[in-house]
Order: sequence, then C-alpha cells, then structure tokens
Amino acid sequence: HVQLVESGGGSVQAGGSLRLSCSASGYTRSVDCMGWFRQSPGTGREDVAAIATSDGKTDYADSVKGRFTISRDRGKNILYLQMNSLRPEDTATYYCAAERHIESRWCRASTVFGFRGQGTQVTVS
Repeated sequence: HVQLVESGGGSVQAGGSLRLSCSASGYTRSVDCMGWFRQSPGTGREDVAAIATSDGKTDYADSVKGRFTISRDRGKNILYLQMNSLRPEDTATYYCAAERHIESRWCRASTVFGFRGQGTQVTVS
C-alpha cells in the first residue's frame, strides 16, 4: 500500500505562486507514476501533471502547461508541484496521486491513479 499526504495549499492572489508538497510512504518502490489532479465543487477530476519515477518524464495538462512544474525528490520520497502565475480558475482541491506497474510512456496527467492523498485546498482570488 502507498500513503500520500499533501501540504502547501493556501490562499493567494492572482498572479502569485504556491508550491505543493506530497510525502509518500509505504511500498513506494513499486510506484512508477506520480501526479497531481484537482477537483472543484460540482466538477469532475481535472488532470494537472504527472511524472514517471523511472526516468523523470513529465506530462502536463494544457491548462497548466508553462505555469506549473512537477518534480520529485527521490531520496526523500516527496513530490512537488510548483504553481506560478496562478489564476482564479486554478482554485480547487489538489490531490497527490500514485500508480504502480505502469510504463513510463503511459505515465501521463490523464493516468488513472490507484492511490491518492486527502487533498489540499488552493484558493486564488
């Protein structure tokens, strides 16, 4: 099993930045793909970004490309999401997610992840 705990959410003005962190524990050696997705009240999941743990290949949703950066500290088992140039439409609960047994080429922002954290709220005004 894999446990994920997010932190770093908060409120920020449009144009500002936030960095989300996700601490992973448990059987993390089996995780091949990690990512972030978000959800707002009344809406479904929206893809954000993903990173393959084997080669660091990244993938982004068009809505965040060029503004958000996903990265990973392999030694500390921490996943990051640096969010710049934030917009009100970025307001959502952000979830850290992980998936096992998936090849790097299939690790995408749209990946259906088997594990997720409890979420952290990001509000942009």
